[in-house]
Amino acid sequence: MGKVIIIGGGILGASTAFHLAKGGKDVLLIDRKEKGQATDAAAGIICPWISQRRNKAWYALAKGGAAYYADLIEQLKEEGETETGYRKVGAISLHKEALKLEKMEERTLERRLDAPEIGKVLRLDANETKAAFPPLSADFSSVHVEGAARVDGRALRDALLRAAKKNGAVVKYGSAKLSVHGEKVDGVTVDDKFHHASKVIITAGAWAGELLKPLGLDPQVTGQKAQIIHLKLGQKTSDWPVVMPPTDQYILAFDEGKIVIGATHEDDEKLELNPTAGGMHEVFQKALEVAPGLNEAMFDEVRVGVRPFTPGFLPVIGEVPGHPQLLFANGLGASGLTVGPFLGKQLANMALDKEVEIDLSLYPVEKAFKPL
Repeated sequence: MGKVIIIGGGILGASTAFHLAKGGKDVLLIDRKEKGQATDAAAGIICPWISQRRNKAWYALAKGGAAYYADLIEQLKEEGETETGYRKVGAISLHKEALKLEKMEERTLERRLDAPEIGKVLRLDANETKAAFPPLSADFSSVHVEGAARVDGRALRDALLRAAKKNGAVVKYGSAKLSVHGEKVDGVTVDDKFHHASKVIITAGAWAGELLKPLGLDPQVTGQKAQIIHLKLGQKTSDWPVVMPPTDQYILAFDEGKIVIGATHEDDEKLELNPTAGGMHEVFQKALEVAPGLNEAMFDEVRVGVRPFTPGFLPVIGEVPGHPQLLFANGLGASGLTVGPFLGKQLANMALDKEVEIDLSLYPVEKAFKPL
């Protein structure tokens, strides 16, 4: 059995490493701790069922990702990893218009027919909604989804990497380059040291392009900047549900009074990764309009990440064109924490010659590449 090398240690790479190592593979994961890594900045909502997004391929992947969490968290517990940053606390999706809430409830109940993990779906009036998340304005009613969860990207990634190492994986930090002989990728060099591999898996997010250009390939991966703000509130917040406002942002409560609000969606080719006054103002303005009680919260930090997108805003997974020894997955976008662990398992299954649980034809790698 040859070594499998994974380049990119975000949630996708970490999940791939864990599943490969648990499957008995010799695994080396390489990450250069890039500033702006999406997972490092992200806090996630595991609740795809309410979404109005009509792309069936996206929903199939997101639905599979949400359903897989129960199994994954149990596997990590068996490895002694209980600090995963994941907790099923439910979600409340807000709106002021009764008709919008009715449609939301109908959509979610219909999807529950083949997604029982959704659990109970309830309409909450304004008083019940505010009681569930006290800082909220009294202007909103909501749909409550019992099966929704929150997850801290850093915590889950770190738990997956620790579990991978317990199963024999090696994690190395540095800048990787593909090694090519006779037009075939035979491994990776890191800090001028060569590591032979039978298979290389690229999960490098927005930075994947520079790895593949020596092969004459130009992956069409774009980065979207996200600014996310962390607050501290002097209340017991551990059981508060995820809040999904009618805007494009979110409010998450974690343990010990931590509140996460965000995030911006900044399509900027320069990808300046410093927080900006304008970005922070946008996040604060939208959050405080929905939850004015957060005016009393203390500012803790702001994180900046880069979401990777591929053409069509749909993830891709499979073999790199012309290089069957290279696997590639990318384009998880804003769904990274929902989809990443599940997609990592599929990458591992491919490398282990096991059956995958998704229709790969829906997520073709070819659409993300063009020749240089």
